[in-house]
Amino acid sequence: MTEVTTVIKDRHFLEAPRWHDGRIWFSDFYGYQVFSALEDGSDLRVEADVPTQPAGLGWLPDGRLLIVSMLDNKVLRREEDGSLVVHADLAGHATGLSNDMSVDSEGRAYVGNFGFDLMTSAPMTPAGLHRVDPDGTVTEVADGLYFPNGSAITPDNVLIVGETFGNRVSAFDITAEGTLTNRRTWAEFGPLPTSTDIGEVLPTLSAAPDGACLDAEGAMWFADAGGERVIRVVEGGTITDEIKPGSPVYACALGGSDGRTLYICAAPDFHDEARKAATEARLLAVRVEVPGQF
Repeated sequence: MTEVTTVIKDRHFLEAPRWHDGRIWFSDFYGYQVFSALEDGSDLRVEADVPTQPAGLGWLPDGRLLIVSMLDNKVLRREEDGSLVVHADLAGHATGLSNDMSVDSEGRAYVGNFGFDLMTSAPMTPAGLHRVDPDGTVTEVADGLYFPNGSAITPDNVLIVGETFGNRVSAFDITAEGTLTNRRTWAEFGPLPTSTDIGEVLPTLSAAPDGACLDAEGAMWFADAGGERVIRVVEGGTITDEIKPGSPVYACALGGSDGRTLYICAAPDFHDEARKAATEARLLAVRVEVPGQF
C-alpha cells in the first residue's frame, strides 16, 4: 500500500496547493491565511493574511503572488513590500464565490466560481469562467460550467477545468489573445446532473473533480471531493491510479525536489461552520511515479 504521511496538521480547511520556488504553498480558507513550507512541512511561513478568505493561488511572470479572495470576489496581488492590493474585481461578474485559478505564461488568470450559494444549499446553477488580464480587466471566457474548480494549463496552451458537480472535465484551447476556443469534454465520469438540488446531485456523481494538478505525461490528478480519493486521469476519462488516504480530500499538487510528491488537502468535510470551529485539516504527502509538469 502506498504510504501517506502528514506534513502539516491542525489547520481549518486547506485548498489550492501549489509547488513554487522550492516550497509548497496553500490557502487556509477559515484560517484566513496563505502559507508556504519546505517539502517536508517544516519552516512554515505565513505568506499573506486574507480576512476575506483566500482560495486559488498563482504568480505573475514577474514573480508577484496572486490570491483569489473568495468572499468579496476579488483577485489580490502581493507587492514586493508584502502589501496586498486589489488586482481585479470580479464582483460584477461571478455569480457565486470565486474559487480556484490558473495563471498562464502571459500573466492572465482564469478564475472559476461556485455559480450559486453552496453553503446554504441554494439551487445549483452553472457558472462562468473569467479571465483576468495583467491590467485587471475581467472578461467572461466560458459559461455553462457545473462548478468550475481545479484547473491547469498545459505547455501547449490548453486549459483543463474540472467541473465538480458536472461529472466531467472540460478543455479549451487558449488563443494568443487569451480567448478560449474549441471547447470539448476532456473526461466524462457520468451524466450531467438533472436536478438543481445539491443534496440530490451529490450521490449521483461518479467523480467530483475538485483541486487538481498536471503531471509530466499530460495526465491530471484530481481530488475527488465526493469519493475520499485522489485519482489520476488521462484524456478520455480513464482513471489510471487511485489513492485513498482515509479522509475526504479537496485539492492536490505535485511538487518536492524531484516533482514526485503528491500533496493532498484533507479535511473531515467542506461545511464552513464546522471547519471554522475546528482545526482538523491536514496536508498529506504521498510519492508517485510521474513527476509534475512545471
